[in-house]
Amino acid sequence: MKTITDRHQFILKKLQEKGKVSIPQLVDEMQVSGVTIRKDLKLLEEKKLLFRTRGGGSVDNPYAIERPINEKEFIRADEKKKIAAAALGLIGQNDSIIIGSGTTVFEVARQLHPEKRIVVITPALKVSLELCNRPNVEVLQLGGLVHQSSSSAAGSFAEKILDELSCGVLFIGVDGIDLEHGLSITNIMEASLNQKMIGLAQTVVVLADSSKFDRRGLGKICNLDQIDYIITDSDVSREVVNKIEKAGVRVIIAE
Repeated sequence: MKTITDRHQFILKKLQEKGKVSIPQLVDEMQVSGVTIRKDLKLLEEKKLLFRTRGGGSVDNPYAIERPINEKEFIRADEKKKIAAAALGLIGQNDSIIIGSGTTVFEVARQLHPEKRIVVITPALKVSLELCNRPNVEVLQLGGLVHQSSSSAAGSFAEKILDELSCGVLFIGVDGIDLEHGLSITNIMEASLNQKMIGLAQTVVVLADSSKFDRRGLGKICNLDQIDYIITDSDVSREVVNKIEKAGVRVIIAE
């Protein structure tokens, strides 16, 4: 496969069939060097025919786009409700939890009606407003600069409060889950706050619908080995689930 046209047609055909390609796979099948494949992928991306990814290419944009919380609330709303319902079962006998920012974890607050007293620590204003008059719930609102698109506080003030705290379960939302890159979101300051929250929680639970897999946000939160559970919906591929569970993370499919 010597001509650039033949190579590009072959790559685009593979993308049409599978949705993504890897450089090692293309090297084996096309019998050309990895350098040549990388140049081909770069040219095809410049023509807006694919998105380059780590180690290959994809028809889908692997980078998460920051959207306002009132817009994200209506995206995959049914899946988010099911994921949140499954998450409630992980609270157990804990008397303190953290609910992070994002529309999926907000559903946890919306569905939380504990029979016993519980303290909810949160940076998210929507979570606090939802729970502030809920029976058996005390809210500890983290302070700091409120990020406009998420209506959530972040920064040094919020992180300083966390220095004095610990909790049983942390529920966080993410914008991207990547097997190599780990977990990430689109806002750097909130990524730093999430890192801090992970450090003080006994159990870390990530709530993410299937659209968040194989994507990356600007701010990395952590690697997969730093979390305990991922709760997602039934559209996630079994191959991805198996790889994540091999990394030691339990995946719960919300039905």
